[in-house]
Amino acid sequence: MLDDWLAQHDGVITRAQAGACGLSADAVDRLVRAGAWMKVHRGVYFVADRPFTTDARIRSAVWAAGTSAMLSGEAAAFWHGVISEPPSVIEVTGPRRGRSRAEGCRLRRRDVHSRDIIVRRGLRVTSLELSVLEAAVGKAHIMDRALQRHTDLERLKRAHARNPGRTGAQKAERLLKAAETGARSEGERLLVRELRARAVSGWVANYRWGGYELDIAFIVEMVAIEIDGWAFHTDHDAFQRDRTRQNALSQSWTVLRYTWLDLTERLEQVVAEIIATVNRIRCSQPR
Repeated sequence: MLDDWLAQHDGVITRAQAGACGLSADAVDRLVRAGAWMKVHRGVYFVADRPFTTDARIRSAVWAAGTSAMLSGEAAAFWHGVISEPPSVIEVTGPRRGRSRAEGCRLRRRDVHSRDIIVRRGLRVTSLELSVLEAAVGKAHIMDRALQRHTDLERLKRAHARNPGRTGAQKAERLLKAAETGARSEGERLLVRELRARAVSGWVANYRWGGYELDIAFIVEMVAIEIDGWAFHTDHDAFQRDRTRQNALSQSWTVLRYTWLDLTERLEQVVAEIIATVNRIRCSQPR
């Protein structure tokens, strides 16, 4: 029974769980003294015969915060398989009136709607939808990725409505609206505003050329800026049209493509790249 438990829970066990598996408190202490078990947090142990994995670290942090705690935020998105890299800081949510401790994690105290508390691989965790909503604040690509493979917009909206007033809710609301429209036009507005703010000259918006409308064009330098929306909106036919368009433009233009996510998460880099490309071509043109 004990071996099965440890195999199914990344080698992590609490003192209470060990008791349920038939071990007395003295037996647990002897295992720790013998070096067979390591004390990770107060009341949380790890069996020393295997690697201490990322999953073990996450599980230990949540269980150390008490039985009412749950994994949340970006770490929860990782647990659900939405993202492949774990965050450096594990976020754990505990009830607003609870007395849970925070060891090895950042603890949030709040009440989560019961429909957004689930158990996945033996660990309490916020639902996939709430996890995505909270992880995507500041990292919008997480929502786009989730919408491509794991959930849909209506489910995200329902989870958002069930948990009002949480930290980051307003930003999540804006992300949901952007996702609904595809955000291409909003991305174009962001870039136009930034180019104007930096007094970048020589460009026009919505420039017609060869049957196509270019989002932004530096006509003299023949640099075309193309803005894409959210990836989950793109079906096979749209992808094929974009590829045909890209091939046609590339014969005459230097084409730079950016997504709405690029423009919201790394706008400085995008503008710097555009300016550098335009300046390089200007310097190479005959005077």
